[in-house]
Amino acid sequence: MMQRASPLSSPNSLPSLPTTLPTRHILGAPFPNRTTRTATSSYSVQFPLNRQQNFRLALPALHSTATQETFETSKTGSKFVEIGYISNVHGLQGEIRVKPSTDFPELRFSEPGRRWLKQQVLGEETVQEVELVEGKGHAGQKSWILRLKGIDTVDQAKQLVGSTLLVREEDKPELDEDEFYSRDLVGMRVVLKETNEFVGTVVNVYSSGASDLLHVKLDSSVNTLPKTGKLRTTETRVSDQLIWVPFVEAIVPYVDMNRREMQITPPKGLLELNLRFDERSKKERRQLEWKERKKLQRRLIAAKKKLCEMEQQHVFHGFRFGEKAQRSLLADQIVGVNSNLLQQALQNIEIPSKRWNVTELFRATKAKLTSTLKITEECLTSCESKEKLGTNSTFREKGLHLLSKGKLAIVLVVNESERPGWSYDPDLVDFESCETSPSSLIQTLLCDDQRFVKMEDRASVPLILVCSAHGIQSLRELFSDNEYFAFDSQKVWFLEEEMLPVVSSSLEEQNRHKILMKSPWEILQSPVGSGGVISLLSSHNIPDNLSEIGVEYIEICSTSQKYVGANSLLLGFVNSRKADIGIQISKDVENFDEDFDMIFSMNFMKKLMKWINKLEFFVIPKPNSHVEKVDKEWVDVVPSSPNSYELCCTIYSSLNACSLDKVCVMEITE
Repeated sequence: MMQRASPLSSPNSLPSLPTTLPTRHILGAPFPNRTTRTATSSYSVQFPLNRQQNFRLALPALHSTATQETFETSKTGSKFVEIGYISNVHGLQGEIRVKPSTDFPELRFSEPGRRWLKQQVLGEETVQEVELVEGKGHAGQKSWILRLKGIDTVDQAKQLVGSTLLVREEDKPELDEDEFYSRDLVGMRVVLKETNEFVGTVVNVYSSGASDLLHVKLDSSVNTLPKTGKLRTTETRVSDQLIWVPFVEAIVPYVDMNRREMQITPPKGLLELNLRFDERSKKERRQLEWKERKKLQRRLIAAKKKLCEMEQQHVFHGFRFGEKAQRSLLADQIVGVNSNLLQQALQNIEIPSKRWNVTELFRATKAKLTSTLKITEECLTSCESKEKLGTNSTFREKGLHLLSKGKLAIVLVVNESERPGWSYDPDLVDFESCETSPSSLIQTLLCDDQRFVKMEDRASVPLILVCSAHGIQSLRELFSDNEYFAFDSQKVWFLEEEMLPVVSSSLEEQNRHKILMKSPWEILQSPVGSGGVISLLSSHNIPDNLSEIGVEYIEICSTSQKYVGANSLLLGFVNSRKADIGIQISKDVENFDEDFDMIFSMNFMKKLMKWINKLEFFVIPKPNSHVEKVDKEWVDVVPSSPNSYELCCTIYSSLNACSLDKVCVMEITE
């Protein structure tokens, strides 16, 4: 179900809006999407202006989590609505399995009656009437099992696989008061309520999970002025540009179905989001777009070649099915696979390399193969550093001197799992998934003087943030809204964590581990772990960029650390010992792969970029649902026991490329 309206609960929301807004729901199946006004749902959205990029609406990925029925017109002029597609047969009595594309599965699949079937026959599309006898839900598969009249055998049912189920448009139910079908909203005029000034036309409606968004094409005579929200005609045209408008009652208070018009009261800055003020001609923009498409095609060809070399051609099967958007998603997934890292990880499955753990590191320390420093937690945090640290105070002074000269860059790896001792901003917590948002962690960290080591001149310290794909945009907005927390905006990078495909645990044909597919168009992937940061920095050429601005050391630490960032004591210790790696270890830490703080010299980091094969991977057996193509049919696989490997790498595997006499260990005692 798609929803319109909800509370703007973000701390960056506009003060002029109420904290709780009624919502309107846009429902998909069995008819065009329907919008219902309710008072129970809530919706959180932020409208920050990102200074580093074109304006963007701070919302989740714009695809509907609710399914929507698509309208089609047959050759006879009848209008139909898609409600699902037949994915497979079920049992031996001619039953079929249907994947719903409707918000009304109970109505569409459990009530007997007429339905229509769209098929490709001899290259031509046909629509024929069928009769639904009975249907029942299959919760584990998220599908429905149907029996059609006249289909009594497996062979008959197989002929229907890949077909689309339809219903007539006129079968749509009556709407309640203040309900709308999304299809009826498309094409509506959008005007400002205060001035009745024409803004543009609704061209589409999207669901972003708990909310609905109107995609509005601006009128050719309209230009929005940043930070004012007022519309005015100027020499700069923004014709054909698209903006997002949340379909909430506070922003869209009035919808006139008869006049095909809706009035909006946009908050300040909303209409400027995602606008492109580009002085280049349309021809120049098209040329750039064409070059980008050709560049993507070349990357796709190279990525497919790599996967073919690893005997993983089955990931291309989805290109033969589905819509353009689905095939495009598959192309992006294939291009995004780090094939070199994947190949190395697969080799480690068969030939495990040495895996460093903290126990072995302590043994090496006791054998005096490394430089060691023991320090109490009180000394680490005390302002009276000279008295508490004693002779070790020279390490901190040297570290602070290097920091003041901009010789250290900080890589902050956001650990999004909930940790005791953190205080969370409730407006930044996703209560539905019970996960703490990256924004909440970072905001708590950077605003707490006791957690993030503060410096007088932080503007000279480069900062690289690594987090999951779903949290990267919220981090960008958080930094933009908070003036980058006094960091230099030109020296802040946002990187998505390294991911690798999940592979089968058993050896498939060609004696290989097979990449698993989440759907025909999506590769099943999992995070690489802390060791993926090394590969991530290499692929983005971060060390070379940092060297150009005079950085000599890189600190890589997780937000799970009790004391995070700018570890001046460890930095001075590493510099004094002329070490390549410095490691901070706390005895009370339970998971060293999540709680880590390491400093690398830039010279060693550059060497490590060329020795990625020194990184060591290990596997985590897990049960993972996926799809497989069997005898030209897509089959859902739901395992009851571990059937796959998630490929992981720890940051401590960098020790494989370093001599222990070049390693410093600082142990934090109680």
